[in-house]
Amino acid sequence: MAADLGALETSEDAVLGGRLRLRQPLRGHRVGHDAILLAAATGGRAGERAADLGAGVGGAGLALASRVTGLDVTLVEIDTTLCALAEENARLNGLESRVRAVVADVADLAGAKLTQGTFQRVLMNPPFNDSRRQNVSPDPGRRLAHTGEPGLLMGWVAAAAWLLAPQGVLTLIWRADGLLEVLEALASEFGSMSVLPVYPRQGAPAIRVLVRAVKGSSRKQADYPGVILNDEQGKPTAAAEAVLRAANTLEIADLG
Repeated sequence: MAADLGALETSEDAVLGGRLRLRQPLRGHRVGHDAILLAAATGGRAGERAADLGAGVGGAGLALASRVTGLDVTLVEIDTTLCALAEENARLNGLESRVRAVVADVADLAGAKLTQGTFQRVLMNPPFNDSRRQNVSPDPGRRLAHTGEPGLLMGWVAAAAWLLAPQGVLTLIWRADGLLEVLEALASEFGSMSVLPVYPRQGAPAIRVLVRAVKGSSRKQADYPGVILNDEQGKPTAAAEAVLRAANTLEIADLG
């Protein structure tokens, strides 16, 4: 990886209850609950290939690789510095034999020498804030990670479909208020859609949805009970701790 990380201000942080360590920039986008929830919703089997699109420093893809022994993971990231950190994080966690990082634009995966139809899993956390409706971060890294222009989701779904083999599985996380947009983007290539909402606390509206879909399937949508992150006192619920710290898999990952 060509990027020079020597002068970059970073921290090394423990996630998944210390099962995974990640070096990441002190400024800009940092790995949070979304990445870990995405990994917990993805699933996988030994011998399969998974691609994490927009991987950043590798949080979701590495969390998935640490869960599923024998799963090969390709971390796809457009930012050369973050991609170099992702590669370093694979080594830091002893996963470099089956996790690789690739600098690539999601819009040009063929140019990165990735091969069409050769992956069984794709997971992704696309930039989902709409610059027309929401405030945009002044930090370039956070802006790139969080803010997408109209049509971005369709492009990412098309890229996932291009990578996946028939009956391959796509898992993504998105704003809860944009679920209809996600289902519409998936409709042309995917079926067997499954939806699991994420709530900040009991009784509050969902803030995220995890969506899982199968390429070429004709089965209908299935909905799952949501996961609640915090209790009335603002402390993590047992269900959230089981996923975010104990590395449990979410029920949505068990389909297909």
